[in-house]
Amino acid sequence: MHLHRRNRTLRKNESIRKMVEETTLRTEDFIVPMFIIEGHRKEEDIPSMPGYKRYTLDVAVEMAIKYRNLGLRSVLLFVKCKNELKDNTGAEALNPEGLMQRSIRAIKTAVPDLVVMTDVALDPYSTYGHDGIVADGEILNDPTVEVLAEMAVSHAEAGADFVAPSDMMDGRVGAIRRALEQSGHTRTGILAYSAKYASCFYGPFRDALDSAPGFGDKKTYQMNPANRIEAIKEVLDDVKEGADIVMVKPAVHYLDIIREVKNQVHVPVAAYHVSGEYSMIKAASEKGWLHYQSAVLEATLAIKRAGADLIASYFAPEIAGWLQER
Repeated sequence: MHLHRRNRTLRKNESIRKMVEETTLRTEDFIVPMFIIEGHRKEEDIPSMPGYKRYTLDVAVEMAIKYRNLGLRSVLLFVKCKNELKDNTGAEALNPEGLMQRSIRAIKTAVPDLVVMTDVALDPYSTYGHDGIVADGEILNDPTVEVLAEMAVSHAEAGADFVAPSDMMDGRVGAIRRALEQSGHTRTGILAYSAKYASCFYGPFRDALDSAPGFGDKKTYQMNPANRIEAIKEVLDDVKEGADIVMVKPAVHYLDIIREVKNQVHVPVAAYHVSGEYSMIKAASEKGWLHYQSAVLEATLAIKRAGADLIASYFAPEIAGWLQER
């Protein structure tokens, strides 16, 4: 048999395969989500997210130092608000001495070159568990956007490098950008959850923060998983309104959307490897059905290959450790 090209030549050993590898993972690609709780010297297990924990702020600072020493560059902060502080206005979200604001200051003080990103949404602070202000069973867009803009400024004042609106309210990126400019925080970036789908894969995350909706669901503001073109529209709107980075969420089950977005924009594209996707790999590997490290790396590589420049991942600290061992 005579062949003009034998493609297997480029696969015949590990050295050649590495030389021609098209997609690689770096520790700098990752954003580490962190769940922070009130208290002192505590770590809390999250039953639906085996191996991942909530930390009190003092422990979270120690973990942030550890992450930076692993070569990781960024964390994304989420706080678990006490029930007695929740309401329908987001008042605690604006508290200069709130857990989020204290967390930003503490982590930036301890690790100045760690990029701190912050969740901007009302669901952790809401008695209803929704991402906005509720009236007569409806999530109100414009009043919510006003609070989100104030919340973003509060995070910027505390020292956040990026604010990350995850609510999917219309117009919130533009409102946040104007508020940041008007308050003098011109160097604070916006990581917009631009294509956030109403996914069933968020369940473990909601357990972690006790932020499940108290009624109904989030389908009136998060996107329909059946839609692709709508994602492009949402992303382009956010870029026009001033987003510095756009995000697709979830990641593994939306690789086609990541690629579509990457082909359309000229800003960095992030993807969130969400809690349900994390827990699926954890559960299958614990059953012995998957090889854990291989499954994690293959899933993460797929997200990068699809076009994600940055990946928010609960696996990030483990992946960083594996990369250091190479």
